[in-house]
Amino acid sequence: MSAPVLIARTGAVGRIRLNRPKALHALTPDMCAAMLTALADWEAQDPPALVLLDHAEGRGFCAGGDIVQASRDAALARAFFHVEYRLNHLLFTYEAPTLAVLDGVVMGGGVGIGLPCRWRIATERTLFAMPETGIGLFTDVGGGWYLSRLPGRLGEYLALTGARLNGAECHALGLATHYVPSAALPALTEALLARPEAAEALLDEAARDPGPAPILDRRAAIDRLFGGPDLESILAALAAEPGEWAAGLVAQLRGKAPLSAKACLRLVREARTRTDFAAEMEVEYRLATRMSALPDFAEGVRALLVDRDNAPLWRPVTPEAVTPAMLDALFAPLPPDEGWTALPGRAGTAPTDR
Repeated sequence: MSAPVLIARTGAVGRIRLNRPKALHALTPDMCAAMLTALADWEAQDPPALVLLDHAEGRGFCAGGDIVQASRDAALARAFFHVEYRLNHLLFTYEAPTLAVLDGVVMGGGVGIGLPCRWRIATERTLFAMPETGIGLFTDVGGGWYLSRLPGRLGEYLALTGARLNGAECHALGLATHYVPSAALPALTEALLARPEAAEALLDEAARDPGPAPILDRRAAIDRLFGGPDLESILAALAAEPGEWAAGLVAQLRGKAPLSAKACLRLVREARTRTDFAAEMEVEYRLATRMSALPDFAEGVRALLVDRDNAPLWRPVTPEAVTPAMLDALFAPLPPDEGWTALPGRAGTAPTDR
């Protein structure tokens, strides 16, 4: 049986390939730990000229975390989030150049390992989303940081709705640094393995015009409709907006976990003021620790991934029933011996290109 993540050094390139094609390369705690160990060892012993992160086969880069088991065991969930967030932070602060090939499905945990990389390739097969409000969680793995730095109110829109972006849209919003047709990836990979020191020039040479980004056509409406002070006002603005698009968004948002939606909205808005990625991960771990132990998480996973009836019963049922005190309790600091910590000795300040 092949390993779920293939890790190797090819000359001066550190190669990490996700290898669970039947699960769209969803991450497990062991996969995160293996990547974390390899990256830390390379950096300490023999820094690579380039770290290349992609998937071995199949149609997804990474569909997220493999969370079904975690939804049944709060202690397991906490351990999973802790090692996963350490990996996210290590990639964000990694000294060697990193490149993620975001070819195919990029959701949840895939965002967490792809977006910290210095270079990020989108293709015509890229499908990006942070759909956590549909499973009783929130936009974690650094999602608060990345979404909050998108222009206007796009962060609120993507966090609340879980809307999907294609490769051209990811490139237009800066989530991807380059757009490369998937057919060109094998040749580009061979060139990168042979000349990792020329990675940026090779990427620029392989990049193509992705074409129009439909999300930009909605930008003005998104900014206007998702700028309200709370979830209730956003829903009211959408309900008052004529047209099928806004009506569809109301229906979508009414189906999300109200507590998750309000936590996402607060996270994205507070993250705009943070300047330290480690601080972001610390706050997100508070949320992950607490929300993974609430009934909504188990119910969301049941409804969407286990029974697949798409009929979750959320608690609280409505946005109005989610009080400020409930959110304050989620965001409150954990006891010192229970909080998230980065790997020893790692800084948390954002690189200039993030």
